[in-house]
Amino acid sequence: MARDSIIEPGPRSNNDEFGVLQPLVVDLDSLRTFLAVADTGQFQEAAAESHLTQQAVSKRIARLELSLGTTLFTRTHRGARLTLDGRAFLPHAREVLQAVNRAAASVRPGERALRVDVVHLRISPAQAVRAFYRENPDVELDVVTLPGATVTTAVDALLAGEIDVTFRAVPGTLPEGVTALPVLTESLQLLTGPAHPLAAAGTIRPADLAGHRIWIPGIKPGSEWALFYRELAAAFGLSIDRIGPNFGTEALMDAIAESAQLATLVGAGDRYVWPVGHDLRRLPLAGPTPAYPHAMLFRSDNRHPSLAALRRYLTATRAPAPADIWVPTGWPA
Repeated sequence: MARDSIIEPGPRSNNDEFGVLQPLVVDLDSLRTFLAVADTGQFQEAAAESHLTQQAVSKRIARLELSLGTTLFTRTHRGARLTLDGRAFLPHAREVLQAVNRAAASVRPGERALRVDVVHLRISPAQAVRAFYRENPDVELDVVTLPGATVTTAVDALLAGEIDVTFRAVPGTLPEGVTALPVLTESLQLLTGPAHPLAAAGTIRPADLAGHRIWIPGIKPGSEWALFYRELAAAFGLSIDRIGPNFGTEALMDAIAESAQLATLVGAGDRYVWPVGHDLRRLPLAGPTPAYPHAMLFRSDNRHPSLAALRRYLTATRAPAPADIWVPTGWPA
């Protein structure tokens, strides 16, 4: 038998009448009572501290000693003194209760950080959550990006309790128990290098991008953003492709800077940086204004107080959508 499959027998308890080892059962109330007696040295004081009768304290200690198969205290006229076994057991009892308290705190609303999936650290949801934190520095946040997630897998993570919040476009119906709150309707911009024919164009109509190659590597087939760009391309006759490997944002900026044909689309609130020598241009789109609709998704029964604070902040600071906004038909914006 493999070593890690062996179950070591525990101490024989007093009720092992026929020499059969019984499972060790120690309840948390008995552990707490044991610590109270050990700390006060008196059953009576432990009873008062625990809001119990002295008889109840005695019964709990007796039950614990029976489970362990040993005596934990020596009773004297001065009180209760730990035996050698009691002293050996004491630090482990404290450790168990501390671990239980930490475990409970990890899932108790308000006693753990609010876990927020911002999709990508450079795009507008991350910037909005950062602005919230700057105004509310006492709020504990755990900011994450779910690798390769789509709205479907992000919702699964919400329902599984792995995250509290995610920011996603919602092209379809969400499962029961998930709320979507539109919070960021982000206008798109064209990003070009200095040699691109549209680099000096100022504001551009989406239809004017027809015939120009728009390169967005990393679009994941089946994702909501793949659907968004497919509908955008169909609506305005655009050529949007994801050909080639995705080497990351910096590599994309390098390619755009060096090319007279390539351009890409970015959100107006996205925060990208590039070397000064790249001389990249961010050009607004209008007539109409294509916009990516980020919604804040969360479980409807989530009572985390920081979730309520984040909702209030994003609702209060939400910028009005452009009057000539374009989003795919049926998508909440």
